[in-house]
Amino acid sequence: MAASLFPDFIPAPKPKQHRMGKVRALRLLNQAAQRINSILDLETLLDAIVNDVVLKFGCRETSILLIDPSGEDLVVAATHGCSVHGKGRHFKIGKEGLVGQAAATGRSSYTPDVSKEPRYIACNVNVRSELDIPLYAQGRVIGVFTASHPDLDGFPPEQFEVLHELAAHIAVAVENARRFQQERVDREQLHTREQEARFIQQALFPRTAPFLAGFKVLGSCVPADAVGGDWYDYIPLTGGRWGLVLGDVCGKGVAAALTMSAARALVRSFTDNDNSPAAVLARVNRVLMDDLPAGKFVTMVFAVLDPASRTLTFANAGHPWPLFVNRGPRFLPTTSGLPLGIAECNFDEHCVSLPNGSRVLLYSDGITEACNANGAEYGIKRLCRCAACEDVSPETVLDDVRVFARGVALADDATMIVVRAD
Repeated sequence: MAASLFPDFIPAPKPKQHRMGKVRALRLLNQAAQRINSILDLETLLDAIVNDVVLKFGCRETSILLIDPSGEDLVVAATHGCSVHGKGRHFKIGKEGLVGQAAATGRSSYTPDVSKEPRYIACNVNVRSELDIPLYAQGRVIGVFTASHPDLDGFPPEQFEVLHELAAHIAVAVENARRFQQERVDREQLHTREQEARFIQQALFPRTAPFLAGFKVLGSCVPADAVGGDWYDYIPLTGGRWGLVLGDVCGKGVAAALTMSAARALVRSFTDNDNSPAAVLARVNRVLMDDLPAGKFVTMVFAVLDPASRTLTFANAGHPWPLFVNRGPRFLPTTSGLPLGIAECNFDEHCVSLPNGSRVLLYSDGITEACNANGAEYGIKRLCRCAACEDVSPETVLDDVRVFARGVALADDATMIVVRAD
């Protein structure tokens, strides 16, 4: 391969020497490829190449230069044995040095006597010959590998050929390290954005539970990801009543969180003017029908707790039925009420009395659909058993879900409001 590229510079070796050189070269190439392909940090990779790997190939002075983002300059990214041009030195592509020429033409150049080459820019005073090899990745030049020697015509044919093979491995390793580096930066930026979104979302959840004589109201939300589409809220109403709302947005991540935030704002704004659960859901539905893209929707249960009458009045928009416990558990079904944002519809209202010792659980399907390693779901039967405990709370239910899951992470947000009549 090398002989066809540079016939003027490569004398024909003796057959026996060539065979021995090839065996050693293949062994060194295999070792070098394993080493450099195992390093994914770009700076560590480049330093390892110039300070360790290429030394095994008999190179005393080596550098790797990479094309900067402007595409106009080569920048020294790593160097060994060069006392003149350190890291960060720029060379104009096509205008400065043999490395600039190699990057511009995309062709290797071997200069057996640098004193006869006017484009040569000295790296050390004792350099007599230089080899410059473009680094190709995905069909484009990304940099140049250069090696210098203190002897005239200092690169024997075997070394000349093997350095070209090594350069091909270097180019692939550099490109892989760059991809890894960019992916790491992207992940860190995504993590930062998610944490900022999580902080904002957490601020939208109630900070304290309402204090109601004869009742205890407890709520909790555990997102499956950094941010989620579940939401719960307590809204003070006239006459000492409280609105309790729990919603679940179709989808996950930041998009679901944004939709949840919009739904929260709508619920709170409409609750100021109309405290009827069915009327609030109907008004929110009409707005979301116009705003949500096709296939997106929000399930929601809206309830009004009246401590004076000891009643809970609720309407349901496609959400799991509330679980009522009074001696025994039973679900509170609704006969009409599509998820919000799909189509115009009516919403039923139901009212349930809350005697002492009774309790109501509003929850998202992230709880009942939580799975263990065998793929079994937590289910409504386990929820009913957990709800039968007098001291049931979102924390006791979530703890029971974790015990059931045995280390399997939640696939969906898990949210719950528990109302206990004490």
